[in-house]
Amino acid sequence: MAKAKQGLSPQDVDHLRTELAEGRPPAVWFTSAAVGVEAGRSAKVVSFTEPEEGDFIQVRPTGAKDELSFSPAELTLEKPAPRRKPAVVEPPAPAPAAPAPVEHIYTPAPAPAPERKPQPEKPAPARQPAARKAKPAEVTVTLTSTAEGEWTVDVQTGAKRTLKSAPIAASAVGQAARLLLPEVSEAVEAVLDAARERHLARVEQLRAELEEAQRALDDLGS
Repeated sequence: MAKAKQGLSPQDVDHLRTELAEGRPPAVWFTSAAVGVEAGRSAKVVSFTEPEEGDFIQVRPTGAKDELSFSPAELTLEKPAPRRKPAVVEPPAPAPAAPAPVEHIYTPAPAPAPERKPQPEKPAPARQPAARKAKPAEVTVTLTSTAEGEWTVDVQTGAKRTLKSAPIAASAVGQAARLLLPEVSEAVEAVLDAARERHLARVEQLRAELEEAQRALDDLGS
């Protein structure tokens, strides 16, 4: 019986962080605890999200373009052993049959076969209904803003969070909001306007401080 693959230990996570920081995306493999992917499939680690809770390891499965989030229990550094192909056993060749003795027996001519009536054609078998496609998982996208005008986005596919608190430019949020309902655009523009006013006030304050410092420098002379 094959031993079940163990998940990542804290030391394994530190090793993956070091490899990624040095520009070498490390390889991992999915355990039987991974949801939605085949156990033993490989992937590349692309990033880590903070804090280290739940699905904080971002990976890209081999052959896929999407980045998904997984927990340490769903990943392992142990590469699965290659599957062995079953050996093909060829059946022994049959022994040649002994020639049957030839008997010279007079056989009368066969009587003519009775005329066959045409058989009714059988109806074609009914086609089986096509298998239903799996229902796509629901996707939830959440935009969050801070008092400083910074934005982050969260994406949840079904019960799995695939993106957590990823930073996004405020200009991109404003452009996307204008393509949605007016209520969405108004709410986002209100947050952007408030952030603009705060930053403008800060710029004016810094400009006044700079002018005051320049006057003091001029008073000191060259």
